[in-house]
Amino acid sequence: MVTLHYQMESMETSWRKYHWENIYQTKQLCEVSWYEQVPETSLQLIEETGIEKNAAIIDVGGGDSLLVDHLLQRGYKNITVLDISAAALERAKKRLGKDSEKVKWIEADAAKFNPTEKYDLWHDRAAFHFLTDEIDINNYIHTATNNVNPGGTVIIGTFSDGGPKKCSGIEIKQYSAQTLCEKFNVGFEKIKCFNVQHTTPFNTVQEFVFCVFKLYR
Repeated sequence: MVTLHYQMESMETSWRKYHWENIYQTKQLCEVSWYEQVPETSLQLIEETGIEKNAAIIDVGGGDSLLVDHLLQRGYKNITVLDISAAALERAKKRLGKDSEKVKWIEADAAKFNPTEKYDLWHDRAAFHFLTDEIDINNYIHTATNNVNPGGTVIIGTFSDGGPKKCSGIEIKQYSAQTLCEKFNVGFEKIKCFNVQHTTPFNTVQEFVFCVFKLYR
């Protein structure tokens, strides 16, 4: 049985946690703008890495995203989902049923996360851009740098500089390919960056930028 790990909370973490618990307690999966029935971009990028099916994958800010469902269906066996919201994780576990026992679930703030293992692939779609404080941003990057195995992959998807400036009622930090690469400029090699148009459940379009990095140290 997979245990749910908890991390210590700061005041800022408490505020973020309250916000996201409220979101996941009041909105259904298909009622949030980031919803994807099939996370095609993420799945394609993960498969392009060629990682083994037993490689350690973490989905940071995964919430109750369907990415974990698709990864399990494709045979990946060592998956961790991290989110600040216990409600989001519980919804994902309930949806997966018995298969939830194949996944490691971590309830933590991505900016304060203290991993207990290292990963071969670090995936984050739409979590990093919610970090607007430079200390939190640097903590996040430091954690990724020190907890992805050498030669491992980091996939980051954020709102682009042509995308929304707010999401779920709070400010976000927009990125271009250049500014995202500037953040991940120590220890990482850029593999590629590109923009993606995401159509929300409300038939609006949000522009994301995705960057794929290799950790070379």
